Amino acid sequence: MLALAACTGVDLGERRAASARIAPDAGWLRLDLEAHDFVLAAFVPPQLRPGEVLTVYIEGDGLAYVSGDAPSFDPTPLEPVALRLALRDVPGSAAYLARPCQYVAGAARRGCEAKFWTSHRFAPEVIRATGAALDMLKARAGARRLALVGYSGGGDVAALAAAGRDDIASLTTVAAPLDHAAWTRAERLAPLTGSLNPADAWPRLRHIPQKHYVGGKDRVVGEAPARAYAGRFPASERPPVVVLPEFDHACCWVERWPELK
Repeated sequence: MLALAACTGVDLGERRAASARIAPDAGWLRLDLEAHDFVLAAFVPPQLRPGEVLTVYIEGDGLAYVSGDAPSFDPTPLEPVALRLALRDVPGSAAYLARPCQYVAGAARRGCEAKFWTSHRFAPEVIRATGAALDMLKARAGARRLALVGYSGGGDVAALAAAGRDDIASLTTVAAPLDHAAWTRAERLAPLTGSLNPADAWPRLRHIPQKHYVGGKDRVVGEAPARAYAGRFPASERPPVVVLPEFDHACCWVERWPELK
């Protein structure tokens, strides 16, 4: 166990260092946002272009488990797909928001119980903190509305955050388990008992323009959860689910993002 802990610590350091390099290499700045129960890490370009809409990319679940059902100590992602997507957006028009307890250390890890990246990853506390962080990013940009883009579990967070706001211009998700109850049943995973489910929030999302991308070769989430989510809406208001046959959970979203978004 000590050897495993040592290896995990080294890996965590490498992940933090790698993530810290990605945004600065592109000239982006880091923010630590005091958001109710959590400190949320964010990255923004040095200058946000004045505009009506700010696009905010929300990260996936990251490293929720180290193996089997053993939660990780830190959910910092091995590969920050949402950050890489944000960096491929129109320069100056987008920002990036991490999930609770990703990329933070020391006192900034307040509230970092493992349940918030396992069973409670979409808990009310998480959505409340996300909303506060979105308010701060919106104010920094001087924007009036937000376009939310969420990768994997970040898509669920984006949808749930959007359901409680009146300033959402659009909602886009990538490889997201939008009906996580259907997802955990189908994959025989532990239910996310402490989490809100975007599929249950459909009445508050029905008037928001949406698009939900899934990979035809995605063996992590697959197409069914997005279909189950869309199926909650009346037929005339059903949001589009776009299946890209050659994509999986990780490939090839970043490479193809400029033509997709």
